[in-house]
Amino acid sequence: MAEAARLLDLPGLVKALVADGRIARGEARRVLARERSPEEAALHPLTYLAAQELPDRHRPGRVLDAAALAAWLAEKAGLPLWHIDPLKMDLAAVTSIMSYEFARRHDILCVAASDEEVVVATAQPFAVREWLPAIRQVARRPVRVVFADPAELGKYRVEFYALARSVRGAGAQGQGERARSGQVGALLELRGVGEPDAQDQHIVRLVDWLLQYAFEQRASDIHLEPRREVGRVRFRIDGVLHRVYELPAGVALAMTSRLKILAGMNVAERRRPQDGRLKTRSPAGREVELRLSSLPTAFGEKLVVRIFDPDVLVRSFRELGLDGDDLARWQAMVGRPHGLVLVTGPTGSGKTTTLYSTLRQLATEEVNVSTVEDPIEMVVDAFNQTQVHPAIGLDFAAGIRTLLRQDPDIIMVGEIRDRETAQMAIQAALTGHLVLSTLHTNDAPTAVSRLRDLGIPDHLIAATLNGVMAQRLVRLLCPSCKREAPADPAAWRQLVGEGGPPPPAHFALADGCLECRNTGYLGRRGIFEILVVDAAERQLIGAGVEVHRLRAEAARRGMRSLRLAGAAVVAAGLTSVAEVLRVTADHG
Repeated sequence: MAEAARLLDLPGLVKALVADGRIARGEARRVLARERSPEEAALHPLTYLAAQELPDRHRPGRVLDAAALAAWLAEKAGLPLWHIDPLKMDLAAVTSIMSYEFARRHDILCVAASDEEVVVATAQPFAVREWLPAIRQVARRPVRVVFADPAELGKYRVEFYALARSVRGAGAQGQGERARSGQVGALLELRGVGEPDAQDQHIVRLVDWLLQYAFEQRASDIHLEPRREVGRVRFRIDGVLHRVYELPAGVALAMTSRLKILAGMNVAERRRPQDGRLKTRSPAGREVELRLSSLPTAFGEKLVVRIFDPDVLVRSFRELGLDGDDLARWQAMVGRPHGLVLVTGPTGSGKTTTLYSTLRQLATEEVNVSTVEDPIEMVVDAFNQTQVHPAIGLDFAAGIRTLLRQDPDIIMVGEIRDRETAQMAIQAALTGHLVLSTLHTNDAPTAVSRLRDLGIPDHLIAATLNGVMAQRLVRLLCPSCKREAPADPAAWRQLVGEGGPPPPAHFALADGCLECRNTGYLGRRGIFEILVVDAAERQLIGAGVEVHRLRAEAARRGMRSLRLAGAAVVAAGLTSVAEVLRVTADHG
């Protein structure tokens, strides 16, 4: 198997696996005796073996999956194992090294290209001499050869070259056309750039790729950002922005126009902010709702696409991270027939998700659930949803006033922003309705102070407020690379303070892997601080006590701060101290 210029075949791989003690001889005979379909015969032999899920004798209880086989073969060939991360690829650079036909013929792909070296991944590690001299001649710099999972390499080879072709085609189509974005001021005036037609087939393919790719990468937001010479694409994944690609300025502008057309926005208007929405389908066939927001900037029109996962609406409270005593407190607050319930936290802390999940479970056939939102985040059949339109006099306060004549049982107000909205929400709660809304405060007790600042008298706050929940989203440690390490008492004290609960014996840490793009985190969950307003709290609020006294009394009666809630998640091995400190930096 170590001979040069030899392509991998199934018998050779199976024989080597048996020789290395990775599979039993009986399993080897079974695999070789099995008749393969034409589709299976066309697969790379390593990919076919991974699909057989053979027991791995070196790892009892586990199978030889694609990752294990790739690591084994890379070591066998003496090549580094390379994991292809599309978010870290400079597609223009890597696709310029060789043609697609050359890459396909030799089952290779350039995965990195810099001034210092070119890195080429191969799925045929014993046939390197067939193509290496030609690449060295073209690259005119050192070429490093690595091994990559054949299925991964084949998938991204098709995607990368198709994307590069679409970008080149769109750029060529726009040559000679002139467009001027909404740049600001003479100092920032840009040269005219070619703007391809937003309906051009290349632009259509690029936008389709952008959306599908965002779904695959679990992005919550897509940012299309104009710069002086290029357009930048970034994805927000688990709360953190990642740069995905840089496009010619005209191509990025045409992609923005294409998305605006799909969302029913005014394509000709680039000087004013606009909002739009559209529905599409994910690669799995699920319907996904997108909300678009455009903004004029110094270098042109910036577009942000917010991706709303409909599965959020059917998630249980426990899936959101709300369980145990926290869940019981929350259900007690929203289970009352009337009163005001508030969710607080900064933008992006999951407030809307919590409210939608709660409303979904409260919206039975026996109740009328109505919302006033700006904008409507997700359209839900079970609710009566109203969009705020300040230009025609339909603001939050007017919306609540109208809803009170619509025989509601439960009212959700997107946000309490001003005195009039606060007064109408209080009035609705006083007249026998359950009102849910959001505020921007750092913790739960401060919501009382915020209502006071908006002009609500203490006795009305005490009479109507059922409770307040402050929340944050923490990233979860990647289960694929998570490991245990001795607990750091100093870090724990920084999190819980002096006199807090003792540290666990171990902390969980994650070093980073392919699954989490070497970040160490995969997915998020909520941490919560819940203030239930009972008789004792009502008395304190009505007496006008300061928030620090209200907070101390709530803590004495069982309210857990955000940092202590985060500490419990750390102790459970789900996240890190650093992550909890990051999201609660304003809560120290």
